[in-house]
Parts: sequence; C-alpha cells; structure tokens
Amino acid sequence: MASTTTQRVPLRERRPSVGAPLVDIQGGVAPAGVSRPKHKRTLTGFGPGEIKNVEASIPEPQRKAWLEHQTSGFKDKDGFETEVVRHVETTLARSMYNCDEQAAYSACSLAFRDRLILEWNRTQQRQTFADSKRVYYLSLEFLMGRALDNAMLNIGQKDVAKAGLAELGFRIEDVIEQEHDAALGNGGLGRLAACFLDSLASLNYSAWGYGLRYRYGIFKQEIIDGYQVEVPDYWLDFNPWEFPRHDVTVDIQFYGHVTKRTDDNGKTIATWEGGEIVKAVAYDVPIPGYATPSTNNLRLWSSKAASGEFDFQKFNSGDYENSVADQQRAETISAVLYPNDNLDRGKELRLKQQYFWVAASLYDIVRRFKKSKRAWKEFPDQVAIQLNDTHPTLAVVELQRILVDLEGLDWEEAWNIVTNTFGYTNHTVLPEALEKWSVPLFQHLLPRHLQLIYDINLFFLQSVERKFPKDREMLARVSIIEESQPKMVRMAHLAIVGSHKVNGVAELHSDLIKTTIFKDFVEVFGPDKFTNVTNGITPRRWLHQANPRLSELISSKTGSQNFLKDLTELAKIEHYKDNKEFRKEWAEIKYANKVRLAKHIKKTTGVDVNPSALFDVQVKRIHEYKRQQMNIFGVIHRYLTLKSLSPEERKKFQPRVSIFGGKAAPGYWMAKQIIHLINAVGAVVNNDKDIGDLLKVIFLEDYNVSKAEMIIPASDLSEHISTAGTEASGTSNMKFVLNGGLIIGTCDGANIEITREIGEQNIFLFGNLAEDVEDIRHNHTYGSYTVDPDLVKVFEAIEKGTFGEPNDFMGMISAVRDHGDFYLVSDDFHSYIETQELVDKAYRDQEGWITKSIESVARMGFFSSDRCINEYAEGIWNIEPLSVKDQ
Repeated sequence: MASTTTQRVPLRERRPSVGAPLVDIQGGVAPAGVSRPKHKRTLTGFGPGEIKNVEASIPEPQRKAWLEHQTSGFKDKDGFETEVVRHVETTLARSMYNCDEQAAYSACSLAFRDRLILEWNRTQQRQTFADSKRVYYLSLEFLMGRALDNAMLNIGQKDVAKAGLAELGFRIEDVIEQEHDAALGNGGLGRLAACFLDSLASLNYSAWGYGLRYRYGIFKQEIIDGYQVEVPDYWLDFNPWEFPRHDVTVDIQFYGHVTKRTDDNGKTIATWEGGEIVKAVAYDVPIPGYATPSTNNLRLWSSKAASGEFDFQKFNSGDYENSVADQQRAETISAVLYPNDNLDRGKELRLKQQYFWVAASLYDIVRRFKKSKRAWKEFPDQVAIQLNDTHPTLAVVELQRILVDLEGLDWEEAWNIVTNTFGYTNHTVLPEALEKWSVPLFQHLLPRHLQLIYDINLFFLQSVERKFPKDREMLARVSIIEESQPKMVRMAHLAIVGSHKVNGVAELHSDLIKTTIFKDFVEVFGPDKFTNVTNGITPRRWLHQANPRLSELISSKTGSQNFLKDLTELAKIEHYKDNKEFRKEWAEIKYANKVRLAKHIKKTTGVDVNPSALFDVQVKRIHEYKRQQMNIFGVIHRYLTLKSLSPEERKKFQPRVSIFGGKAAPGYWMAKQIIHLINAVGAVVNNDKDIGDLLKVIFLEDYNVSKAEMIIPASDLSEHISTAGTEASGTSNMKFVLNGGLIIGTCDGANIEITREIGEQNIFLFGNLAEDVEDIRHNHTYGSYTVDPDLVKVFEAIEKGTFGEPNDFMGMISAVRDHGDFYLVSDDFHSYIETQELVDKAYRDQEGWITKSIESVARMGFFSSDRCINEYAEGIWNIEPLSVKDQ
C-alpha cells in the first residue's frame, strides 16, 4: 500500500525592509512557506548604515524581552559580593570551603570583566554609530602590567572591592598579587604604548591597538649562579581579560611567487600565488578609560595552521610527529617576542612575525572601512595609523598591495592614500638600531612586497632626482635599498617615505634625528614633515595605582583627584612644601614604600637591606648605551673606597643600597655579562662584614610592570645615565620623579626637559654633552686616549679576581680600554663619581632632600601621556574626542 506524504512548500525568506521597522505580526498573513523576516545575528561588526537596518528588523517583543533582561554590572558592595560568589560557584566550580586566593582573584577579575564588557560593547556601538575617524596604534609591544587593579581604579570601584573581599575573607592586596603580568612587551616602547592606550580611552578618542599575542612573552628571567637564564613565561594559563574571536580570522600568505599579466585596458595585474598560508586569530582585550565609560579595544593576533591542528592521515599512517607539524610551525610566529635573530632562521621568523601582524591588522582595518561604503579617497579621513617604531613598517607596503592588487586602484592614487594615512614615531638615534632586512630574505618570504618596495623606491628617488638633479650621492643616502652585500631594505627610510608625519619623542631626540640620521630627508621633504611629541606617562597607573598613599595625600591638598586627568594640578602642592605636617607625611610615605621593597628584597634574594639607607635604583632594559656597566663600576669604586677607610672613617659614609633590574636580549652577550658582574659584585659586597649596611648590591630578577610599581615609589635616587644623544626619551625617569625620587643623569632624552620643568637644583646632571660625543669618539680612535685613573683601579680589582673569574668580565673591560670606549664610560666616569658624592651630601640634609622631592613632583604636570595624545590628535592624526552621552 502506497503511503501518502504531505508535500512541503519550499521555504522562502522575505528580505527585511530597509524603510521602516517591522512589527511582530501573529497568524497567517502570507502564502504558506513565506516566513516573516528574521534578524540574522552575526558574530562581528556592522557598519553604521547596516546597524540601523538591523535594529529596525528586530521585532518589538524580541527587543522588549532583550532590554528587560539586559545585564548590568554590580553597583555596590552587595552586588560585587554576589558576582564574586556566583563566579566562584558556577564559573570555577568551587565553594567557600575551597576558595583560595587564586580562586578569589579569578572570581574578582571575572566580576570586573563583566562590568567592563558592558561598557566595551557600548563604546564600540557608540563609535560605530558616530562613524568618525579612528586611530589604529600598531606596536609590537604592549607592556600592560596587571589588569585587575587598573580596572578597579579606572571604574572607580576599588573601595567597593576592598570591602567586599574583606567580608568574604580576603585582603585585596593578596588577591591583586595573584595576577600574572601580561607578557606582551619588554621595555619602554611597550610601556609607552600601554600608557597611550590608557590615555586614548580616558580622553574618549576612538582608537584601537593592534599587536601580537605572545604565547610565552619575551621570556621569564631567572638568575642562576649570577647568570641570566631564559625560561618560558606561561602567562596565559588563566587570562580573564582576553576574548577569543574565533570568527575573526585572516589568512596570511608567505613565500610563493608573483605572476603578472596585462588586462584588456593595458593595465598590469600582479598576482601573488602559491606558498604557505597561516591563519591569524583575533583576541580582544578591553582597555578601560579613567572616570569615563569609554572602553577601547586592543586586538592581538595569534597564529594557527590554516590546514588545522591535526593531520589525521599522517597520524593513521604512523607519522605521529608530523601529524602536528603544521600547527607547531605556524604557532612559532606568535610564540615569543623578539626571537633571537643571531641566526638566519631567527631573522626570517622576526620578519615573518612582523608581516603576519601588520597583514592581519590591515585586513581588519580595511574591512571596517569598506563597511562604510565610502570612496577610497576618503580612507585617510576615516583612518589614522601610527607606526610605533619601525617594526610595523611593512604595513605601508601591505596597504599599497591591498589598494593596487586587490582593489584595483591606480598606483599613484593608492600611494597618495597610503602616505596620508600613516604616521611614524622614531625611537632611536642609533644607526645600528634602525631595522634592515636583506633583499634575498624579502624575495624568499614576501616576493610581492619586494617588488612594491622597489616601485616605491623608484617613485621616491625620481622625485628626489628632480629636486636635486646633480646630487647622485643624495640618492644613495636616502634610497630605501642599501647597495651593500647583500642588498638591504632600510625600514626606517620606508617608514619616512610612506608617512605624512615623522615624530621624535623628546626635544633633543627630535633635533638629533633631523640633524643626523634623517638629515637628508629633511632636505627632501622639508622640516614640516618632522615634529616632536615628548613622551609622557599615565598618572593613573604610575601614581594612583603604584603609590596610593601619595596619591591620597596629593588629593587632600589639591581638593580632588582631578590631577589624575589634568596633571598640571600637581602644581598646587608646592604651596605646602614648608608645611610641617605635609612634609612629615611625605617622608613617612616614602619610608613605608622603602620598607615594603626591603621586605620584597629579603623574600626574593635573602639579603637584608636597611630602609634608612639611600635607595639608588637603575631598572630598565640592559644595554651598553644605558650604561649599567658604568653604574656597577661606580659601585665597585665605592666598595674599594670603603675598604680603604678605617672603621671610624666609614661611619661618616652615607649608607646606600644599589638596586638593579632588567632583562638582556637572549643573543646580547655583553648585556648578559653586565648582569653577571652585578651579581658577582653583590655576592662579595653583601657578605663583607666590614661593610655591613654601608653598601648593598641587589639585582631583582624578572623585572616587569608589577615590580616597577613596587620599586619606583621606594626610590630615593634613580639612574638615567645613558651616553648623551643615545636615549630617545626615556619614560622611567618621569615615573621616578612623579613618585618623589630624584634623578642622577646625563643631558640626554627627556632628562633635559625634566630639568627645565623641575629646576636644575632638583636634579643631579653630569657627563659630556651630545654635541661633543662624536668628537670624543674620533679622538678615541685617532688621538690619544687614556682610561680614567679611578676606573683603572676598578679594572685592576676585577682582574685580580676580587669578584670571581676575571675572564668572565674581560669583554666589558676591553670595550672601554682596547676598543674605543664607544659609550664614553671612561670619559664620564670622573664626573659620575663626583656627582654621586654630591648626592650623598644632599641626602644627609634630609630636610633639603624632602623640599627637592616635593618641588619635583609639583612640577611634573607636563609629563602626562594625556598631553601627548592630545598633541598627536591635533598635530598628526587630526581627530576629535567622541562625546560620551549617558546611555
């Protein structure tokens, strides 16, 4: 018997109306099989036009239900406690019986994250609706530090969290301590980027950061037998502050070859074919502004194999290792910040890393622009891209490739768009620090980009030749391609040619780049292309978060916490510099911070230090130009002087604790030798009973943002002693002064502007000036050169084996004595020692020292990253803040 089946009408879906909102009509009002329009939710962004259409297509009952049940973050202590307990019990699957401090941190972070996300979503919607110009900040490093404390302070709910956690049985300090620093950077470059993100959000600018999600950071530093040992930094074991966007992926191409053909209109079409594809996956990190609902986005890219994680065919045939080989090869791209490039494979990985990051970011930026349906010529009116140093310079070439190869624009039209979009921040005057990549490596890894670089170079050099027809040497000097063996691509030259503005980061630095490394480009483009934006720091993290008692004292005198948004309000505290109670509390806060650091030193190194001693601090990336070697030579000189005195004479000496911290690049042998010497000196000095508390030498391992927040408020004196003309700006100098520490430093970087602001009487300057450095180096090579007598004694002590095997440290001695002393350690040593004696004398006069400290902090208003961002916005990006209306 044949069965009867009901024939179904094919389902057709009506297209949403774009003219009027739809209502939810109940019952049959259309032919069978024609549904009412459905709102299709997508995982990622709409353009401003689309979002209005989508909103109109959501039926009223759905919209009402959605709004009725919309979540809102906690607003008081009870709400906070409810959220924490909920996350402990449901997200972490624990209870009050087994909730330890790590679980409390996790639950507390998730409670704050939930609140952040609501503002984050609203901010993105607000920016999309406004459809105004956005800034995209490209930086290979974002040294963010801990996120929980920052979120608590910026949202203004730290007191609520403190009280709530206390009721639940936890100290807020212990909970905050559980967080692992985000390992996304190494030095000042990354910390500046982080300060800028904080300021962009706090000032309500529409901005995104783009970086890489390093699986193991740069490395975790351990000190074993005095040597730096690099181990992976497993910071991603639990990270509640990131959101994987598995729907936002980009296929990134490497290797392959380029084919060219001519289309029907006679236009040459280039196609990049073959090679290898790696998938970029987006991870988003919310960046909350201070005292504003604005919450911007930092998008980090992680690398995955395009073919998938696992090859079943290889596995089934017994080739177990190679079944995951594609994934392992792909993941190395975003595994480590600054892979060791002493080897050719390391160089290739670094270039691969840079292209992977900028290609994914450009894809994202272009995708967002195309949703606006604007003409391409409007791209620079909607998009400003800032290159933080030369690492993201390939973005210039990639945007040109997208516009010419994929979007079909004419070459010159595309190049005009590119050059009006990019700005380039230079961070070094050291020629050897300017990135170069070999042409053969480019040809192998990025063949199409090499062709475009040659096209850009030809276009540029033709314009130079028209301007300077008889100067062939000028062409060679400014060319993007260096005619060496092998030929090299000069990334700084490419960044200058591809940007509409180039800025230095301190007045001296900006003057130096215009008169030295980029002198020819000033002639070619004129001086207006080059500008200065002196670096700054965010007072939210570096005063309010790092030194809460000092922040509280300042706000009690300024009348509010407005100084955290307008740092110039610090000037008000100078009226209290002679107030006895104010001075007393100022000194007590500094002493309490020193006690806290002394406990940390005891806990981590086992060395007892006296908080009443002068804390002399140099914490920064280890590099010869930063001259940690001169500091430790000075410490040895001090030790030898103390040893030569009688016990009675020693009592007149100012006790001092010399504190060092910082990482050396894995392939930087000399920097590692400096770390070894510091630890070797410490091992001798700290165990010398004749010296006792008169001198201690401490190296704090694995220096990071969290440790900086403990060290900086405790410093009496900080060392910023780079060879004049080598430090672009420095920002740690600003952090130390903002926390009431004084500086010993050279006339270099921002030290000069700090001196101008706080007064010469409040800083200890020494050493040769930048304009004399080249003449001194020339004299080292071609004239007479003798090592400073005091430094000779230091070298003799090292060579005698006072601090262990002398051969371990001969590289440092040789660099000064036999190889031209490039960083002028000997030339500045006498001045350095004399200035340190002035420091001792000034510190003994504690009343005078406190006056210097108060005056310095009061006059630091200029050095806010908010001021920097406003200067970038006005002079380079041409953007306005987005007004924040109550939602």
